Amino acid sequence: MDRVREGYCDVANPYRADQVSRVSLRAEDVDVIVFVTRNAGPLLPYLAELDERGLRYYFQYTLTGYSRQLEANTPSVSDALETLHHLVKHIGPERLIWRYDPILFTTLTPPVYHVEQFARLAESLRGLTRRVTVSIMDDYRWVTARLKKLAKEGITRLEIDEELGMVMRSLAAITQSHEMEIFSCAEPIDLSPYGIAPGKCIDDVYLRRTFGIDVTRRKDPSQRKACGCVVSKDIGAYNTCRHGCVYCYATRSIR
Repeated sequence: MDRVREGYCDVANPYRADQVSRVSLRAEDVDVIVFVTRNAGPLLPYLAELDERGLRYYFQYTLTGYSRQLEANTPSVSDALETLHHLVKHIGPERLIWRYDPILFTTLTPPVYHVEQFARLAESLRGLTRRVTVSIMDDYRWVTARLKKLAKEGITRLEIDEELGMVMRSLAAITQSHEMEIFSCAEPIDLSPYGIAPGKCIDDVYLRRTFGIDVTRRKDPSQRKACGCVVSKDIGAYNTCRHGCVYCYATRSIR
């Protein structure tokens, strides 16, 4: 909020700290702000101010409800749902996108776990959102190292090639029964045969439908090949999150 009030933020290149770019946060320069978070609680008191400043925004909100062995410091499901109720009361369900990702298959979270957990969460989120995004966990060497540590505690990864279709078809059916649409995120595997179309977190079609604005349709060249997001400015920073998720690609150390 300090940066919003100042009207700009400075963003360092994550690979070249000496390269810093300035990004305007003035309403006349911003199409929309996308908040990607697991906890909007601290921002709730400032939503009215964002509105008064003429800023459009929506939320990509992660809620998986994994055990503390996988997500050490995330809000509990009950706390997250309480926050989401307050949030949706202010912005409406169209501006909240639920993220059930990444999907991590382990002996603690086997395929049947995800079907059941997703169903429970979808039921709790009925009426709070119209859209859900899913993805399968990507491998990064620091994530692999954390998972090896978990293996010593008896929690090992599962290869589920034969069961993947069952899981994805189930998730698609669950979302349909709860009046939600489902998309994948930067997923190199084609999930469309299971009813899950490739999605965009920064989606020109969604922005036009939700806010009535036209933005570029050009894919962001700085993102991964499988990412469909249109050109945008990422003002987040790596290695700043304290939620301690073992599968997190954006934080190398979770201690």
